Amino acid sequence: MEQKTIGRFEMTVTEADTAAHMGSGSLPVLATPALVAMMEHAACNALADTLEPGLTTVGTRMDVSHDAASPLGMRCWAEATLTETNGRMYTFSIQAFDEAGPIGKATHQRASVKSERFMEKTNAKMQK
Repeated sequence: MEQKTIGRFEMTVTEADTAAHMGSGSLPVLATPALVAMMEHAACNALADTLEPGLTTVGTRMDVSHDAASPLGMRCWAEATLTETNGRMYTFSIQAFDEAGPIGKATHQRASVKSERFMEKTNAKMQK
């Protein structure tokens, strides 16, 4: 039986994570950008021990639904399951929850990159 590659990330909703604070809405609930960051963190955790030295991954695509609100102080978590590897591309199915149940889901893609080269190219933009 094939073993699944799964990553998890957990957090408690703080003021800094709310839609009102992030400007993605006016209510004191978990902001969609914070949900997306939680999901990406879970995907990164899934690959943390598998990449060669000098490599990292960057997010390239996120198709997300934010299905339920989470209030301040509630514990939330995301679980990312690696569903496909194609060369340097990784695809994940991600589910997010709070203590009351499911709050969102996503399909997420990440690409592996050479950290040093990636930053050289990125910083070269400042020279233009």
